[in-house]
Amino acid sequence: MTAQPASADSWSRTFYWGVATAGFQSEGTAPDSNWSRYVARTSGVDPYGNAVDFRHRYAEDIRLARQMGVTTFRFSVEWARVEPRPGVWDETELAYYDDVVAHIRDAGMTPMITLSHWVYPGWVADQGGFAAPKTVDDFVAFAGAVVRRYHGLGVLWVTFNEPVAFLTEELRIGALDPLQIPQWQSDVVQAHRRVYDLVHASDPAAKVTSNQAFYSGFNPLTDLVIMDRIKDKVDFVGLDYYYGLSLDNLTAVNGISGDTWKIKLQPEGIYYALRYYAARYPGLPLYVVENGMPTDNGKPRDDGYTREAALRDSIFWLQRAKADGMNVIGYNYWSITDNYEWGSYRPRFGLYTVDALTDPSLTRRPTGGVAAYRQVTGDGGVPSGYRLVQAPADCSLVDFPSSCLTPANPNGPLAPLN
Repeated sequence: MTAQPASADSWSRTFYWGVATAGFQSEGTAPDSNWSRYVARTSGVDPYGNAVDFRHRYAEDIRLARQMGVTTFRFSVEWARVEPRPGVWDETELAYYDDVVAHIRDAGMTPMITLSHWVYPGWVADQGGFAAPKTVDDFVAFAGAVVRRYHGLGVLWVTFNEPVAFLTEELRIGALDPLQIPQWQSDVVQAHRRVYDLVHASDPAAKVTSNQAFYSGFNPLTDLVIMDRIKDKVDFVGLDYYYGLSLDNLTAVNGISGDTWKIKLQPEGIYYALRYYAARYPGLPLYVVENGMPTDNGKPRDDGYTREAALRDSIFWLQRAKADGMNVIGYNYWSITDNYEWGSYRPRFGLYTVDALTDPSLTRRPTGGVAAYRQVTGDGGVPSGYRLVQAPADCSLVDFPSSCLTPANPNGPLAPLN
């Protein structure tokens, strides 16, 4: 593995407690992009409307995050918003992001900025998206403009959000032909590697990753697509864990239909995901960039599992991972508010729920997860002696065979996350 920058072992916080959001999913006033075009031409999806209007309510959302005691706020700078035409920069929208960053820093939080959260300008779509080699240069130019704007501010950078999921979504919405997959893969890898070098040339102390979706049971294959090709160009492993798999839980199949609220959660799987990455990429710190729980339009789940219980159980397993020697440096809850889940407002992940389709005021209403997260961040985790609400599954397949043959010990020690 290529040596990391000399500053790679320096971190501005001992642990990053965070919340997350993303541009197209939350901002509203959507500019021309691959996704705004898809929604406009597709029947059977929820109308985008104004999402939850983060574009005009970011100060409120950042304040709500700070009140929970979090120290990190993840958002994306939307390429389609700041460069609506090739080489044309919208200074008003750049100033908007300047103010977002300023609010985050004034609240004492670290900005985590995603450069590509599955959305790119319409003019990039016209030239073939990331299946067109020219897009690599265009993306690097966009990234360079953003990175130079915020260098030296302690930003944590994410180049591509869940690149394998990005690939599958591009195929699903018809933005990519299957025959173009090799070119797309090559271009995304090259774009990440060039942006990594660009970030460190501009800001040597910065930290960069591309957060990887954890597909329980399949990551030894999915990591071959992107992560193995960029492992020498990341400062930490960013991972997103949501759903588990076990001999007594095959409900993850509901994800195919989008009925994610029907999936029985396995919070212990976050331990196995961390253990898997600690072994696959030794020496790299581990950051859970996304983790959360969906409900069906904000209704209680049929299994009775609450957001606050799922949150505490997940943090318990992070503390077990830390106690077992895994270098866990951060955790982001997805998401600060409900948002547009790629065609539907029905799955609700927010700590604050928002009825985007029925409430013109877009009022942020706290779920039970808000008070739970505030307590967790204040205490550095759950207390010693915490009793899991949901017991571990029998024979986990999250990282088979390891997760089944050498299961995590739920009675082991807990390490504080602070």
